Amino acid sequence: MSGSPIEELSVPGAVRWITRTLEGEGFETWAVGGAIRDALAGRPSGDWDLATRATPAQVRRVFRRTVPIGVGHGTMGVLARDGTLFEVTTFRRDVETTGRHAVVEFADRLDEDLARRDFTINAVAWHPIRQVLHDPFGGSADLERRLLRTVGSPKDRFAEDYLRILRALRFAGVFQLRIQAETWRALAAAMHRVRALSPERVREELEKVLEGPTPPSRVLGLYAASGLLATLYPELERTIEARRVPEGGDWFSHELRTVDLLSPARPELRWAALLHGLGEPGPGPDDPDGIDGADTSVRALLRSAAVLERLRASNARIDRVSQLVQWAARPPDTGGTDAELRRWLAAAGRERLPAFLRIWSAAVRADEARGGPWGREAFLRLARRLRGLVRARVPLDVADLRFSGRDLIGMGYRPGPVFGEVLRALLEEVLDDPERNDPHYLRERASRWLEERKSDV
Repeated sequence: MSGSPIEELSVPGAVRWITRTLEGEGFETWAVGGAIRDALAGRPSGDWDLATRATPAQVRRVFRRTVPIGVGHGTMGVLARDGTLFEVTTFRRDVETTGRHAVVEFADRLDEDLARRDFTINAVAWHPIRQVLHDPFGGSADLERRLLRTVGSPKDRFAEDYLRILRALRFAGVFQLRIQAETWRALAAAMHRVRALSPERVREELEKVLEGPTPPSRVLGLYAASGLLATLYPELERTIEARRVPEGGDWFSHELRTVDLLSPARPELRWAALLHGLGEPGPGPDDPDGIDGADTSVRALLRSAAVLERLRASNARIDRVSQLVQWAARPPDTGGTDAELRRWLAAAGRERLPAFLRIWSAAVRADEARGGPWGREAFLRLARRLRGLVRARVPLDVADLRFSGRDLIGMGYRPGPVFGEVLRALLEEVLDDPERNDPHYLRERASRWLEERKSDV
């Protein structure tokens, strides 16, 4: 469909204002990108972007409030009256592509700009004033028949930017599209090229999968079927072969079911749920140091940290997710004693308990009717016991002891590493019996402990 009127899309007033202002100055302008695609697919539209014949300098001249977002690539930000920023980009055409980046130059026509886009569903434009859809490559028809195909030759489109392989899988999963056979063959043939992409771009794609409203399994299943999982995430690929007992399914399928049941508003829980089965396969040739001889939870910790480091995630995210992975992969025994549960909480961190319970609850629901290792009732009993211990404020850390390093100094001892040792020894006693968290008892036990080791003090 090209130049044909369709039912009016719900366009923000600021988009119409920007369009009207630019066209009043003689610069053809259209709304383009994901917002148009999403509106045609009946989904809520996100950010609205515009393409125009005006150059960045001309856009700056027309509008009073602008932000130079990417002037070298033709993009200026225009601030609406309410402060919302809209990206306005000059029509462009590709001059040179490398598989990772493109060299572009300004173009005169909208069709030149649309022709450089990846898939037909993204090569559509809407005129906010005339209420006309411009669709020279049939993207709206492809959405209707649930087909994903490239603009022009699939081989050429992927060779221009190999990130389009990941984008193809994401769009197919999110919009539940069938990938055209020729596009799929070109995608599979170029799969090994994705290793040349920067880790940041690869990570951002996975973040969009895990943080979006669509169940991530739709996209991650395509990652596995296409070979992308084996190419970029071999640790996850190996969980397909790791069997679960007694349920009998594979760990990857369980991870996908679990991830789907967690809220996209809590992305780190989804990361942890996706990676928590990494400890199940035995040592492999590319494992990080420390795997040999490590138990399942430590293998999960090391492998999840290695994946996130490879993706150049922030140190804070690596630490938070890998810790969640380790302890989510090693839940306490549902029939354990209170002392055993206190020790588990002390090691895992009481502040993380809500996150663990959300992950385990999703895992239990994922296992229901599949004979998984946990039943709902056993999980609920464990959750009640753990929550009860946290509410009771039982001592779980040396900071909770009613005895501290200051007390040791008051007893005449000089500060040193031994202080940490004696406080940890006292905590062990209190974890066995919280009633022992009494300053007189702890002082006596500390004195006895230090007396027995006075040659080291």
